[in-house]
Amino acid sequence: MHGTKLQISIRKAKRDDLPDIISLFASDVLGGHGDTSEPDAYSDYLAAFERIAAAPNEALYVAELDGEVVGTFQTTVLTSLVGRGSSNMMIEAVQTRQEMRGKGIGEMMMHFAIGEARRQGLSKVQLTSNKDRRDAHRFYERVGFEPSHLGFKMRLK
Repeated sequence: MHGTKLQISIRKAKRDDLPDIISLFASDVLGGHGDTSEPDAYSDYLAAFERIAAAPNEALYVAELDGEVVGTFQTTVLTSLVGRGSSNMMIEAVQTRQEMRGKGIGEMMMHFAIGEARRQGLSKVQLTSNKDRRDAHRFYERVGFEPSHLGFKMRLK
């Protein structure tokens, strides 16, 4: 990150942020998640937003620059018997607006999430990344993540 540091603020997402968050996901062609800004899909996103907001171990965040949403990510705290009953943070749905990439926004979001995990006394922070996102892999390693597992998924719908 060169030049002037951006004045980014990170906060929990509000319902009013939903159109901007949806737009971030819909513009991601590599993700293959089928996200769309079509109006008939809004109710699906709103229902998911409400479920996330109501879940005690989940949080959806946005990164803001000059009042505009430029990034988003979600965290979930998982507790397992593995690791002597450890609790870990899973980071999901990391997205930065296309034209804002490379400006340090993703790094700020990751440092924020890691800080939250430390504040909560969690044992580990983990995430998955699409195997085709080579730039993202380099980014995650640069901010301190280590590739450690091979992930598998099964689509049900």
